[in-house]
Amino acid sequence: MRHIAYIGIGSNLGDKLENCEKAVCEILKEDHHKLLAKSSFFKTKPIGYTNQDWFINAVIKIETDLNPHELFLTLKSIESKIGRKETFRWGPRIIDLDILLFDELEIQTKKLQIPHPRMHQRQFVLIPLLEIDKDIIHPSLKKSIRILLEEIKEDQGVEKI
Repeated sequence: MRHIAYIGIGSNLGDKLENCEKAVCEILKEDHHKLLAKSSFFKTKPIGYTNQDWFINAVIKIETDLNPHELFLTLKSIESKIGRKETFRWGPRIIDLDILLFDELEIQTKKLQIPHPRMHQRQFVLIPLLEIDKDIIHPSLKKSIRILLEEIKEDQGVEKI
């Protein structure tokens, strides 16, 4: 069975753009995945822990025959391969790969939350999502990405590269 997944990609260590591009290549090396859309790259200010370098962020839309847990494990493996080391919450990272949406599923486990629990609060997720698919409805909140973006009142410092 084929599924649609949206994956958030981010980096703020080393060659950030190259790290993000490498992550996309690694995801697409998998026979299980087909790229349907890729957003532009965006330079973004850090959120949460702000005493760190800015990020490069993007979103891809893929078709996959993996289930959400298999996809999660695949993305964690790719992060490790690229050199991600666990630090502290919202700390600097060479690569960060997050499943934002998977079909219209809602999953809440200790390791996996879909939709991503903070995606509706993050311009660096919503702006690239809107760029590649204007028709997405958040499965839990039942709102369009455009509405969620309009509900964020502060400018979070997201610039298209």
